[in-house]
Amino acid sequence: WCCLPRIDAGSSFGRLLDWDNAGHCTFGPTAAKATSARRYLDDTLVLCTDVTRGGAHVRVYDFMVMPGEGVEVPHELVRIAEGVTGEMTFALELEPRFDYGTVAPWVRRHSPDTWSATGGDDAMLIWSDVELELIDQHRLAGRCTVRAGERKRLLLGHSAPEDLDDKPAWTPERCDARLKQTIANWRRWAKRIDSEDVGVRRSVLVLHALTNARTGGMAAAATTSLPESARGRTWDYRYCWIRDSTFATRALAEVGCGEEADAFRRFIQRSSAGTAEDLQIVYGVRGARRIGEQELPELEGWRGIGPVRVGNSATGQFQLDAYGELVNLAWRWHERGNSPDDDLWRFLVTLVDHAAERWREPDRGIWEWRPRPRHWVHSKALCWTALDRGLRLAEECMRKAPVTRWRKERSALKRAIEREGYDRKSGTFVQWFGSAKVDASLLQLPVTGFVDWDDERMVRTADAVREQLDDRGLIRRHADNDGQPGREGAFLACSFWLVECLARQARGADAREVFDVAMATANDLGLFSEEFDTRSGEMMGNFPQALTHLSHVAAAHALEESDL
Repeated sequence: WCCLPRIDAGSSFGRLLDWDNAGHCTFGPTAAKATSARRYLDDTLVLCTDVTRGGAHVRVYDFMVMPGEGVEVPHELVRIAEGVTGEMTFALELEPRFDYGTVAPWVRRHSPDTWSATGGDDAMLIWSDVELELIDQHRLAGRCTVRAGERKRLLLGHSAPEDLDDKPAWTPERCDARLKQTIANWRRWAKRIDSEDVGVRRSVLVLHALTNARTGGMAAAATTSLPESARGRTWDYRYCWIRDSTFATRALAEVGCGEEADAFRRFIQRSSAGTAEDLQIVYGVRGARRIGEQELPELEGWRGIGPVRVGNSATGQFQLDAYGELVNLAWRWHERGNSPDDDLWRFLVTLVDHAAERWREPDRGIWEWRPRPRHWVHSKALCWTALDRGLRLAEECMRKAPVTRWRKERSALKRAIEREGYDRKSGTFVQWFGSAKVDASLLQLPVTGFVDWDDERMVRTADAVREQLDDRGLIRRHADNDGQPGREGAFLACSFWLVECLARQARGADAREVFDVAMATANDLGLFSEEFDTRSGEMMGNFPQALTHLSHVAAAHALEESDL
């Protein structure tokens, strides 16, 4: 799976979603009995795969080129095979398919080691010191023997079709330099991570990789349409959600990455700025508003599970929590010693005004509920956050605002939540007004500032979530029929939310127990998906998932503080 030049562009290789028709780049040993083990080089996302057979050992490096800070990202994918001992024969097959497999590009040769693939408005530069042969006009194939002390290389670079002839000539030395530079640049960047926990450092690196270098926008995941159940639930998560921005600013700032957190804050505020009437809950990684959802029937989907979707119709959903998330961003920025300027303050006032005017309406909530809207308690709490943080900003920054009306609505909203969003019989908050059930978003109520972590109501709510939504030690989002096909897996971010909640309530042993179960769902590289099927032991949903990694960082930080 590879999308160039951006994470939300059409795929160039899409075998993940259609084995036969969506394109692939395969490089592997011809011997059937070869074995492999993979890892990331320390403090990098340079993948190192050790391939062995008998006395032969070849080390394969895969990486997206990471430039130094302030340098334009080159959009290059590199693979280098390095012989360690003995020799081994490898086969290389390259079959690009642009625009989600619908365009079989024109492949042509420019020099003995340089090719290009062109179709529509996409083009790819292909350079390799493996001798390649053109097959069926659209596919390249070749073989090579990798011996001890030798290297074989492949570079794939995105290009505009009209710029192909202006690309510089590649050499083995230049390709090797890309590896050295990328390792150095990753490690230089990783020095800012204020944590010695290997898992936390990996999560922060993943979050950086999901972030657009030019805009600061963080994609929710790198993939589209990996199903959340065996019957479907396929969505495109290669976009930026407003709610993730607050998670990002909190989690990243806690581990010393305040600059990256602030870049996401600026992106979200730029993309959503204007008026509250125009507010969307999700944007493209460069701020695009039009990312309408469509299905691609020509792709069969992962394991034949469809439909494959591009875009996300959540852009048109009404979600009250967006007001609170944006005002909370400004508040956290203010807490770090900054104040909103005149333009930002005018925008914040419209957000708080909308929270004051619309909090009585039902919405789709954090789970982007597709049945009829509900009065979600989490959404109401974030409207309270918008009002509360707006009042605090007005006071501390000496800004003019309709504070009398805001205070009145804040009080009314607090009474409504405590009356209709709280079940006196069980002593817990509930998922929506009038319900007797809980959902996992309630674990975030202390983050909104509405209630303290150790408030008795919150302690009972955390226990109820753990009891009612438990899935073999992990936590499900909710226990209701949401009208979507199949049974979704445990939601990993929610499991980490429970960890943080328990840790902040001085229940460290319980928190550690849940944390260990959640950590066991990571793959061999320490990457988390969105969900996990506890019955099959398989990851579910799009991957790697930013919200899961953000929640992991916050949970680990809470555990560390609780152990002090």
